[in-house]
Amino acid sequence: MGFLPVIRAKRSTIPPHVRDADPFRQDGCHGVDYVINRKAISSSPLDLGDTALVSVPTALPMIGLDRLDNDLAGWLDRVLIRPGLLPASSFEAAFVAIVQASAPDPMDAWTAFYRNTIEGLTRGGTDPGGTIAEFAPVHERAVSFVRGDEVLELGSCFGFLSLRLARAGHRVTALDLVPGTMRLLTDVAARLGVTVHAVAGDVTAVPLADRCADTVLAVHLLEHLPAESGAAALAEMVRLARRRVVVAVPYEDEPNPTWGHLRCFDTPALNELGESTGLRYEVHEHHGGWLVLDV
Repeated sequence: MGFLPVIRAKRSTIPPHVRDADPFRQDGCHGVDYVINRKAISSSPLDLGDTALVSVPTALPMIGLDRLDNDLAGWLDRVLIRPGLLPASSFEAAFVAIVQASAPDPMDAWTAFYRNTIEGLTRGGTDPGGTIAEFAPVHERAVSFVRGDEVLELGSCFGFLSLRLARAGHRVTALDLVPGTMRLLTDVAARLGVTVHAVAGDVTAVPLADRCADTVLAVHLLEHLPAESGAAALAEMVRLARRRVVVAVPYEDEPNPTWGHLRCFDTPALNELGESTGLRYEVHEHHGGWLVLDV
């Protein structure tokens, strides 16, 4: 069996204020559309509030390709956004500008970014407080829950988990809201010698057929959606899965605005979601919360 055929999408159920907002909200895949469209964001000034208007390549040193990875996201949050030096609204532009400044050809920079991040996730991360170290155990646990050959990842963002599963021999479809992110994933995957079927789509109205994948993953997705849209997304996961649905969420005291989080979860909330499906389910805690549904 080949990759999953794309079918006509149902009308989106995401509320307009969410659907039409800045789409780059999912844990690091920020502002990627410019890469495919070849916009010169790297030379654009960023809004630094009352401090200044600064062109990123001249304000910050370029990162060598050997050090360029997704820990950049955590560094920006920790060093610039939390102290108030950079508004959260400029996070995406800063992230993309710094990546692009690392090589004359943006695709060379993004390929290095992917390769280094994937290697870091495999090693568990080198920065104890970094984004990669935070996500490495999450990806490990997600892989352990996968059943079957065909995997669909919803809200895949950059697609690091999808690439890992494809390298392990799974037939993987990755879906995210932003077309540019999905085109970037397709192009970089080809450079890395991995095949991932990348689809741009709405997780509340996925343009794929019923029971199209053995396992459907939604790793750090639901915290980006309001409750009504999250329920619709979970219903879609159940529709799409032949064997298993795996949901992972962070446990936070407050939603993190830098990552675009809209709500928080805890174990009772995950149990409530599981019960709402009428399916057999388990809830686990491991670097956040996990809901595993057996369809």
